[in-house]
Amino acid sequence: MTDSLAQRLRACTACHAASDQTLSDTFVPRLAGKPAAYLHEQLRSFQQGRRLYQPMQGLLAPLPDAYLADIARFFATQPVVLAPPTPLGDAALRTRGEALALRGDAAAKVPACVACHGAALTGVLPATPGLVGLPRNYLVAQLGAWRSGARQARSPDCMSQIARALDQNDLAAVAAWLASQPLPAVHDAVPLASLPAPPPMACGSIPAVGADNRGAVRP
Repeated sequence: MTDSLAQRLRACTACHAASDQTLSDTFVPRLAGKPAAYLHEQLRSFQQGRRLYQPMQGLLAPLPDAYLADIARFFATQPVVLAPPTPLGDAALRTRGEALALRGDAAAKVPACVACHGAALTGVLPATPGLVGLPRNYLVAQLGAWRSGARQARSPDCMSQIARALDQNDLAAVAAWLASQPLPAVHDAVPLASLPAPPPMACGSIPAVGADNRGAVRP
């Protein structure tokens, strides 16, 4: 039997699902189609203790960085196929979530999700992930982890700042709205240059690279 990368990564798709499968656990994200640089950084974060989840830490601990990069590139090139979402939460909750995602909250100094994750929330190259298509439970858990410090990024950690500026109702609202959105027909991550203005804050999990001459680093 040929020892292909896809075969070796069945240990990953058992939880994270192949591109044509439905996630069985709503606390687990889909990996297909996310930017390779983002995925690589998250794998490093599990290895280095910035993200805490023992099964992932145990699986990744012995792997060399070059293999982590191979894993990231593999999942980045997989097609994204999602079932149509079901609206989650009541209308008022989703309305508040939509406001936070699309316009932010200036009084709380919270930028809109679209400011960094792209107008369609499908991600921005080289390393900002898309948010549509993620389960609500996963989104709530990750926002809560940033808020508590259980999930961290390289300094400055912008997502930690954002999560701590939101109360529990707002965390639930933005997660419910995001998880209720359908995947756009064109759902690739967009080039950084497509953002209309520099991101509202510098973020530390991914250093600026290549064409990014704004001095920003991306979540």
